[in-house]
Amino acid sequence: MPAAQRRIRIAVDVMGGDNGPEVIVRGAVEALRTIDGDFDILLVGDERVVWDIIARLKPERLPLFSVHAPEQIAMDEKAPRALRREKRGVSIVRCATLVGEGRADALVSAGNTGAVVTSSLLNLGRMPGIQRPAIGTTIPTPEGRCVMLDVGANADCKPMHLYQFAHMGRIFAQLVLEQENPRVGLLNIGEEETKGSALAQAAHKLLAADRERLNFVGNVEGRDIFAGRADVVVCDGFTGNVILKLAGGIANVGARMAAHEIKRSPLIRLGALLMKPALAGIKRRFDYEEYGGALLVGTRGISVICHGRSSPRAIRNAVRVALRAIRGDLEGTITRVLVEQGATSLPAAP
Repeated sequence: MPAAQRRIRIAVDVMGGDNGPEVIVRGAVEALRTIDGDFDILLVGDERVVWDIIARLKPERLPLFSVHAPEQIAMDEKAPRALRREKRGVSIVRCATLVGEGRADALVSAGNTGAVVTSSLLNLGRMPGIQRPAIGTTIPTPEGRCVMLDVGANADCKPMHLYQFAHMGRIFAQLVLEQENPRVGLLNIGEEETKGSALAQAAHKLLAADRERLNFVGNVEGRDIFAGRADVVVCDGFTGNVILKLAGGIANVGARMAAHEIKRSPLIRLGALLMKPALAGIKRRFDYEEYGGALLVGTRGISVICHGRSSPRAIRNAVRVALRAIRGDLEGTITRVLVEQGATSLPAAP
């Protein structure tokens, strides 16, 4: 039965993540308590563990249901090898199966990223005409946020993949960030179209051939991402993942360095106290937990991939991301727009 005709159901992978099942269950309970709207959560994992945690939490009568899948895939395990196990027993595979069978409308997992991507591809399939799905996430800028994709699904890409990422990212920005006419940029080492690798140069030609529909602003450099020069930044998954983790590392080191400097004198401590509200706001904008998880775009169905160290707050917000994607019909809109714009085939030469 389509989601529009019944309550929305979110399948949450209880066995994935670094912090254990209790953190995931707590996040699911928080989501049901704090997010508006009617929806159910399917807790997919070892039922004995799940109900032991629920017994300790003693939640009120919430629409929580369990689906037994006691096995997990380790964070450092190769996804193809892990997925050769009995499929029904692995929690992330069971989540993807539930979505693929129409028994859930989205999945949320803080587990092995490769396993989430592979399970989603195997059980949900790609959207019509899409060659590769991509992981899209949002990054803070002075004026708001931009979408960057791919950030980890595809280490090696072809020009056509980046061209399709641009179209999917543009729809992502319109629906999720509510940007009317988002600007698309191609990540490169220089602004000139002749700069960069063979992949970057070939992708630039495809994007430039569709400049008007994409609102393509050309190449953007690493420094331009956080400056907000583009609303959608396109790159291969290897580069995107490095940038994402580098940005997180810089933010953490910067916070520690600031804390060290603050301790050096009473005057600095006073200034920091006066700046506390502003600093807290900046911290929230860079906090991945505030945004929950990244969306895997390009598959038939909604998959939200969370950080392995996600807290209950991050899981709660990941459920929020999933609900927004479902209610905004992200999958259907991407499919329709790509077909209408002819983005499932190569653009005509400029």
